[in-house]
Amino acid sequence: MSDTIIAPPSSNQAAPPLPADSIIIVLGASGDLAKKKTYPALFGLFRYGLLPDGIQIVGYARTKMDDDDYKKRISSYIKVPDDAVKAKLDEFLGMCSYVAGTYDTDEGFQKLDKHLADIEAGRDESHRLFYLALPPTVFIPVAQHLKKNCYPANGSARVIIEKPFGHDLESSRELQTALQPIWTEDEVFRIDHYLGKEMVKNMLILRFGNEFFNASWNKNHISSVQITFKEKFGTEGRGGYFDEFGIIRDVMQNHLLQILTIIAMERPVSFSAEDIRDEKVRVLRAMPLIDPKNVVIGQYDKSVDGTKPGYTDDPTVPEGSRCPTFAAIVLYIKNDRWDGVPFILKAGKALDSAKVEVRVQYKDVTSGIFKDIPRNELVLRIQPDESVYIKMNTKLPGLTMKTSVTELDLTYNRRFSDLHIPEAYEALILDAINGDHSNFVRDDELDASWKLFTPLLHYLDESKDIVPAKYPYGSRGPAFLDDFLASYGYSRELDGMYQWPTTKAGKTNGKI
Repeated sequence: MSDTIIAPPSSNQAAPPLPADSIIIVLGASGDLAKKKTYPALFGLFRYGLLPDGIQIVGYARTKMDDDDYKKRISSYIKVPDDAVKAKLDEFLGMCSYVAGTYDTDEGFQKLDKHLADIEAGRDESHRLFYLALPPTVFIPVAQHLKKNCYPANGSARVIIEKPFGHDLESSRELQTALQPIWTEDEVFRIDHYLGKEMVKNMLILRFGNEFFNASWNKNHISSVQITFKEKFGTEGRGGYFDEFGIIRDVMQNHLLQILTIIAMERPVSFSAEDIRDEKVRVLRAMPLIDPKNVVIGQYDKSVDGTKPGYTDDPTVPEGSRCPTFAAIVLYIKNDRWDGVPFILKAGKALDSAKVEVRVQYKDVTSGIFKDIPRNELVLRIQPDESVYIKMNTKLPGLTMKTSVTELDLTYNRRFSDLHIPEAYEALILDAINGDHSNFVRDDELDASWKLFTPLLHYLDESKDIVPAKYPYGSRGPAFLDDFLASYGYSRELDGMYQWPTTKAGKTNGKI
C-alpha cells in the first residue's frame, strides 16, 4: 500500500500548535461528556504521544471532590486492557488536577487562575486551551469569566465549545454576539464531533483524490443522495432533555448537514481551514429554504410486542408532546452541479438498526439491452464498521448471461487491520491543539445552517395541528416512508435483491 503525502495547510492556518508546557482546562469536568468523551480522548492522545510535552490537564466544575475522587471519575470510562496501558494511565492521571468553583461568579475563576499560574510559575508565556464540556445555558457567563479572570497576559488562549450552538437563528446569533467581543473567531473552536469521524474526514480524499468519482459526481449521473442516522434505542429516561430539541435540532441541523456540505462542495483551493469552510458555506447559501411539503416527522410508539415503551411513556417527557423522534427532510442545492438532485436527510431513534451512512444512488442504465437491471450505489458507512462499497452489476459465472449485484468493498477493519482508527474526539482535540480549524464550524457557516432550518422549526413548533406519525419501536420508521422516498426518485428495489458482503449464486437480479 503506497502512502501519499497530503500538502499541509497553507499559511492562513488560524493559529500555531500549542507549545510544550501548555495547559488544557476542562470545564464541566464532573459531567457525563467529560468522563465519557473528553478525558478518554485526551488519554488516547497521550497514549500515542500526540500531546505537547509537559502538558497539564486541569478540571473545573461545581462538584466538590478530592483528588482521588476526581481521578476515579475521569478514568471510569477509559479502557485498560493490560499492564502497559495501566502504567500509561497512571502517568496520565499524574498530569491531571482539579479545582472546584461556580460558573457565575468571579471567585471560582480567580481560584482557577491562581492554580494555573502556580503550574506556569517561572514561564515567560502561558498557553491555555479551555474545553467547555458544559450545557449551552452557561456558555456565555463561563466564556466571559474566563476572558476576565483566566486569559493569559502573555501567550495565547483558545476555547472549544460544544453544540448545540443555539436552538434557532435568533438564539445562535445571540450566542455569537455575546462571544465576539471577548473571543476572536481564530480563538473559537465550535466542535461538531461528526466532523472528527474517520469516514467523514476521508470524504475529501474520496471526492477529490479519485477522478472516476469526480467525473460522475453531478446531476447528470446521480439520482439522489441519502444521509441516514439511525439509533436502536429511545430516549431511555432522558426524554425531558431531548424534548427541548427534537431529532431535527439534535442531529439534522448540525451532524447530517455538515456531512451534506462535504459531499456536495466544490474542490477547495487547498486543504487550509478557510478554503474548505468557504466551499461548505457556498453550498449552504445555494440551498433554498426547506418546504414543509418535503418533510416527514414521526414519533416512536410501543414496540409491536409491547416490551419497549413509546416516547410519551417516558415519565420525563411532557404530556402530549409533539416532539419528533424521527424526521426525513428533502433539500435541494441550486447550482450547476446539483440542481434537481434531492438530498434526503433521515434521522430517528428507536429504529430497527444503528448506523450512520451516506447512500449515493446513480441513475438508471440506459434502457435497451437490459431489463430491470438495478441501479449502482456508492455507500459510505460512517459508523459502525467504517466502510466504502460500490454496488454494481456483473455477470454471474456460468453459461448463461444472468446478471447479479455485487460490490467493490473497502471495509476498514479488514483493509487497515494494523492501524489505529482514532475516536472523533481524539481527532478534533488534536486539531484544536494544532490550531487547525478545518473540522470546526465557522460563524458564518453556523449562521447559514440556522437560516436554512429555522423557518421549518418554527413552523413545526407553532402549528399545533401537526402531529408526528407514530411508528413502532424497532421499526424502520413511519409506514409511509418508502412511498415518501419513492416520490423523490429513490429506488429501494436494490435492498430486497442485494445481500452484502456475499452474493448467493443463481440469484438473478437483471436479465438480458
